[in-house]
Parts: sequence; C-alpha cells; structure tokens
Amino acid sequence: MNIHSYGSGSPKSFHAYPRGDFDLESGSTKKARKPKSSPFQPIKMLKSLGTRIHYYYKLHPLVVFFISLSFGLTVLIILSVYESRFRAMSNYQKLSMGYNDYPFTKLQNLVMVAGHSVFTSSSCGKVDKEDSWFLESYQKHPGQAATFLAHIKEGVEIAAKDDGAVLLFSGGETRKDAGPRSEAQSYWAVAESEGWFGKQEAVRWKALTEEHARDSFENLLFSVCRFRELTGSYPHNITVVSYDFKEERFAYLHRSAIGFPESRFFYSGTPASSTSKEAAMKGEALVRAQFHDDPYGCSSSLRRKKLGRDPFHRTIPYPNGCPEIEGLFKYCGAAPYPGSLPWAS
Repeated sequence: MNIHSYGSGSPKSFHAYPRGDFDLESGSTKKARKPKSSPFQPIKMLKSLGTRIHYYYKLHPLVVFFISLSFGLTVLIILSVYESRFRAMSNYQKLSMGYNDYPFTKLQNLVMVAGHSVFTSSSCGKVDKEDSWFLESYQKHPGQAATFLAHIKEGVEIAAKDDGAVLLFSGGETRKDAGPRSEAQSYWAVAESEGWFGKQEAVRWKALTEEHARDSFENLLFSVCRFRELTGSYPHNITVVSYDFKEERFAYLHRSAIGFPESRFFYSGTPASSTSKEAAMKGEALVRAQFHDDPYGCSSSLRRKKLGRDPFHRTIPYPNGCPEIEGLFKYCGAAPYPGSLPWAS
C-alpha cells in the first residue's frame, strides 16, 4: 500500500479553536488578559518626590534648606560613629586572632617605673654619677643620679616578689642634646649593668620598656596600653614607682583620670636628694595644680611642655595596641572621661 501526499509543500497547520480561553458552555472565546504592570515603580516615585520637594522649596525655601542641612549632618555623624566603631572592632579582631602570640599572657599585674632622665655615659660603671646622665638645670644637684638608681632598684625588687608582674620602664626620647636615647632604655640598661640587683633570673625575662611617654600622665596611660600589647589583657593591679612627693599626682590625679580602681592601685615612692627636696616640692605643687585643672594634660602649659619633650617628633603608636580604650586617648576635658573602661569595677 502506497501512501500518497496530497498537494504540494508542507501540510497547513490546523487550529481547532481560536487563540484565547475557549468556554465550552457558551461556545465563545475569551481574550487573554494582559499582565498588569508592577505597582512598584521607583523611577516614578523618585520623580514624584522630587516634584514635591521642589514645590515645598518654592513655598518655604529656608525651611527646606535647614531640614536638608540637618539631615545631611545627621547622616555624616552616624557614618562617622559607625566608621570609628568598625575600625576599633577591626583592630580588636586582628589582635584577638593573634591572642596566642602574646608573649606574656600569664602575667596580670603591672609594675611601672617612671623615667626622669637619659643615661648618656659610655661607661656603665658610673651609673650613680651625675655626669653620666643628661640633667636639666633643676636636676643638677648632688645625689640626683642616685635617686634614679633607687627607682630602678625598687621596681626590680617589687617585680621579683610578684610572679605575675610585668616590669615596665617608661619614658621617651625627651632630651634633644642627649640624642635619640629613651629614658626607658636608659633605665633598662642600668638595671642590666647592675645585674638586676641580684634578681636577674626572676626579673630580666619580664622587664621591658615603654618608650614614648613625655610626662607623668603618659607614663601611666601608655604603660597600661603597652601591658595590653604584651599580655593581651589589661592589668589587674598597678604599682607605680617614682619620687615620694609625686604620690598624690599619680595615685589620685592620674589614677582618677583613667578611672582605675583605687583598691588595685599601689604607689612606691623613694625620696629626692636632700639638696633638691625643697625646690622639688615647690615645683611639684605647681605641676599638681596644672594637672588638677587639666587632668589629661592636653591643653595649656602641660601640652606645650609635652610637645617640647618630643624633640625627634616620634610617632606615638598608641592606641593601636589597646583599641578598647581608644576613646580615653582621644578625650580632652576637665571632667572625668565619661566612656566605659575595661578595668572599671
């Protein structure tokens, strides 16, 4: 049986029903509905909003201007706050990721010796001689060098008795004519030359330096940050070693400025030389009054003095190593710092 094709070309298509929805009951075809456009049209909404703003601007130009200005300032403030928090948290996360890299994680107390001069002699056998140190005019008294040695020894002995203490010598490159030598390194070198006063095995491995402080407040604040860099945490107890006549300055004014608990703050003072005590007491009364009015040393004469003690324009690395107290480093005011602090009880 042969199959034949009828006609030429391809067969025509056949549509049983016209296009559309065919209704069997009525025998009619419903036209297909066109899809509705989306109700959300951002371009039209923006044009409408722009038209309204333009309309109100014509009616009340000053009101619209001030509203726009206020909105812009608010956005800038919010962005600035979040940027600051993000940077602090970013730094904190970087530090936290390397927690196991901190060399002294098991130590929890800080013993800080405040520096007062730079050792300039090439011979460590003359550590108790005035001509081995760079002295300011008010420091040139017989027996002055011996007081520096007393501070170093006192710090070593306190740290030797505390298995959980870091010993920090604090003080920057404060004297131009002494060259780029820091007070902290001077004190460490003297301790080394003296064999750590018989406590080398107990102390040397945990005795380090803080080499940027330019005044007594920075001795304390910078050493706290340096402790954080070394241990990954903040000190539980703080002991400061300096002259006995500076106890009120450190134990009250500076301690209060950083909000450190009084019950965990200790002071060990040694006497000034007999020939300089009277002048030292008068000078201390003046400086104490200045810190009373300017507790963070960020204005007036205290600021000028601090800038003068930075002859080599060293860049201060803090608070990079202690991001949790960044606000404290930036704060300047007569009232106590209002922010939260990690050691607040």
